[in-house]
Amino acid sequence: MTTFDYAPALESRTIVTIDPQYGHFINGSFTKGSNHFASINPSDETVLSHIALGSAQDIDTAVDAARVAYESVWSKLSGKERGKYLYRIARILQERAREFAVLESLDNGKPIRESRDVDVPLAAAHFFYHAGWADKLDYAGMGNSPRPHGVAGQIIPWNFPILMLSWKIAPALAAGNTVVLKPAETTSLTALLFAQVCQQAELPAGVVNIVTGDGSTGAALVEHPGIDKIAFTGSTEVGKAIARAIAPTKKKATLELGGKAANIVFEDAPIDETVEGIVNGIFFNQGHVCCAGSRLLLQEDVAEEVLSKLKVRMAKIRVGDPLDKNTDLGAINSSEQLLKIRDLSKSGDDEGAERWSPPCAVPEKGFWFPPTIFTGVTQAHRIAREEIFGPVLSVLTFRTPQEAIEKANNTPYGLSAGIWSEKGSRILWAAGQLKAGVIWANTFNKFDPASPFGGYKESGWGREGGRHGLTAYLKDAESNNE
Repeated sequence: MTTFDYAPALESRTIVTIDPQYGHFINGSFTKGSNHFASINPSDETVLSHIALGSAQDIDTAVDAARVAYESVWSKLSGKERGKYLYRIARILQERAREFAVLESLDNGKPIRESRDVDVPLAAAHFFYHAGWADKLDYAGMGNSPRPHGVAGQIIPWNFPILMLSWKIAPALAAGNTVVLKPAETTSLTALLFAQVCQQAELPAGVVNIVTGDGSTGAALVEHPGIDKIAFTGSTEVGKAIARAIAPTKKKATLELGGKAANIVFEDAPIDETVEGIVNGIFFNQGHVCCAGSRLLLQEDVAEEVLSKLKVRMAKIRVGDPLDKNTDLGAINSSEQLLKIRDLSKSGDDEGAERWSPPCAVPEKGFWFPPTIFTGVTQAHRIAREEIFGPVLSVLTFRTPQEAIEKANNTPYGLSAGIWSEKGSRILWAAGQLKAGVIWANTFNKFDPASPFGGYKESGWGREGGRHGLTAYLKDAESNNE
């Protein structure tokens, strides 16, 4: 049998200019930071740049700038005029798409194919979509002449840096709010590049402010009395801390938190299509996805066939340099996250589950973990209960559809789920039984700016995207809904 190896097809780094050191972006200009920390390339552990560690004073300056911009400029513009700025940002993101894609893969570790074909196009799409809403807010379902909250404090995670930025900033600006955004500590570079886009689009100074830093910087933002609205995507633990911090205040919040999604395969599922969906559901973005299908529930009649074909498919996953256009699975974002993945995977071994990974060589430098599945998993296993946030799949089986639903719902999370079946009636029945905010049928990890995204239980409050996500940045003027 003849086999063919893929020759390296590396994307050039020359399109990206990375400064050796960055400050914050406040009131339309870059400032100098007083303290800095290294931003590491997860694929080879080299230092890409040094990022400013934001202090409470930096947050205070940024919030003041956002307040002045809100009261003097942004809130006074018509929706039509605000929309023009969002359209301009969207077009610039498209024009500089290759630059953003390369920088995202360098800083995050995800394959260039995902940055190029998913993250950056979707980021631009969110600005296009919300630009269209800017002059139509009276029809958003918040009464006549809905009002913005004011200054929004936004904290985004490291798994989809530029995409999560767009999820947060686009609706906030469309609704008439100004923004202070804190990117993740390990992935700040595309947010700082976006600051250049704001300058290029001639966005009024102070409308978007970006303060980099760690958890202490985020805490200062959450606790600042000048913030009217908090939007956070990240871990459930931090989300709970934010909820406790703002409980005594009038601040509104949107929290998109963790998940432990069930991907349910019924006996009548189209197997080959399902296997592709399983791979996309857990190995996309190295499993660094809140809504990843990390629990695979197989009906016993087809379990053996699905697992057999899944292993064949996993053997074809190419692990390697994120800038190689052939790469399917890139680097784990940080050494800290890699240790967490290893720890939870070891618990699977210790608790009696059977681990399997395809033969694959991983680079010696950098943070890497092979695509992995565990069989023989029960609901008592840690790997079936805790969010691993890596390329690790736990496989459970079920006999009846009702058992599948009970197992799928047996989790404190409720962000997403997948259903695989050729029967529309079964899909609709299962969707009605599942306690999850986003449910995919015969697909997984599909996103659209017009479709709301969010969860129940410990997966968060509120929605992002679509009309539902837009209204989170508005209040009803007639009812004075604060």
